[in-house]
Parts: sequence; C-alpha cells; structure tokens
Amino acid sequence: MRPWSPIPIEDCGEPMQELPPALLRMEPHPYMALGAPYGASGTPFKLRLGVVQRLLDAQQQLVEHDPSLRLSIFDAWRPIAVQAFMVKHSISELCRERGVEARSGDAFDRVVADVGRFWADPSRDPATPPPHSTGAAVDLTLSSCDGTPLAMGGEIDAIGAVSEPQHYAAREDLEARCWHQRRQLLADVMEAAGFAQHPNEWWHYSFGDQLWAWRRGEVVALYAEAVSSALTS
Repeated sequence: MRPWSPIPIEDCGEPMQELPPALLRMEPHPYMALGAPYGASGTPFKLRLGVVQRLLDAQQQLVEHDPSLRLSIFDAWRPIAVQAFMVKHSISELCRERGVEARSGDAFDRVVADVGRFWADPSRDPATPPPHSTGAAVDLTLSSCDGTPLAMGGEIDAIGAVSEPQHYAAREDLEARCWHQRRQLLADVMEAAGFAQHPNEWWHYSFGDQLWAWRRGEVVALYAEAVSSALTS
C-alpha cells in the first residue's frame, strides 16, 4: 500500500489523447523495445486530455524561461500488463547487477523492496491502479530544441538515491549544482501547470491520479484505470 492508495477515485470520464507533435518523444521507446505487451493500442504516448493540455502549458512556461529548452517525454500511458512486465524485468535486472541468484532470501527481498520504491505494484484492483495506467502520469526530462536530452545527474528509471528529486540539493560542486538546477526547473514548470511529483523520482509527474491527490491535499482522484477501448487518436 502507498500513502495515496486509500484515496477514493471518481473518474471524470475524460478521454485519452495522443501526444501532439509539439511534445517531443524519446524514441525508440525502451519498454516497447523489450517486448512489453502494449496490445492493440500500440503506443505509450497517450494521456488524458487534461493532462496533455497541462503538459503543453508546462512547456510554454519552460520556453518563456529559456527558448532553447523543451520537454521530452520518456513514457506516458502504461497498461497494467506492461506494468507487470516491467516490474518483473526490473527485479531481474537488479538481481543480475547485485549477483542475486536465488529468488528467495534476504538479498532477494531487498531487491524487491528497492524496485518497489520506484515501480508501482501492477494492481488490478480498480481502487488502486498504478499511476501510469490511469493516463495521468508521465515520465519526462528536459531537452534542447532538437530533442537532445540534458544531463540530469541520473538516468530515468535508475533505482537508488540518485533518483530522488533533491539528491544534489546540498552539493556545492558545479556539476551537481547544474543537475539540481535542471531538476528544479523541471519541477517548477510542471508544478506551476498543476502536476505533482513522485517523491522518489525526479522524472515522474502526474495530474488527477491518487498520487496527485495525496500530494495536493485533494479528497478524491479524477482518473481510474484507462483501458485501451477508451483511447482516442
């Protein structure tokens, strides 16, 4: 259970929309390249209509701050089957990195716990959908106008303290200060557009899901799971 899991959901019925060309995409999409099961929808680059509009608002604020910068979308809508696939993949990868071979015991339990700080449980309970499955959550970064991502002091999906939004806040070296300033700029434009940030991930923002409601002090979330039949182009 996450701290936001008890928040009730009253889905507003808002449709999904494909991301417009003004929002850059980081392609090839890494989960699709791994064979994640997106099904007939065929693309992760869709979100709820209101979320798309807020992304455009955030990008406009970013451009007004620095005309050379854009938002680059790493990942958006994620069916629950993809969430399950990626949780399993992330556990396997972290086991490989740490040399954990047994699928039980303290070392494996630590891997599962560490992955769980960054990857939501692929719950099929309609009361606790993973944030990305609602069409409310987006993983993104800053890039130049040509789509070249800026260094942010850690890769998207990295598991560890380096991914925490304020990881570099107390560092004084120039490189770390640059990374912190970039993370803070992303946070500033996203939060001004109404998004809430995941507490463990500098790249993850959402509007309208349970995490957003929890961070914003809202009594209900606006979006439940978005299924492929509800998608529009």
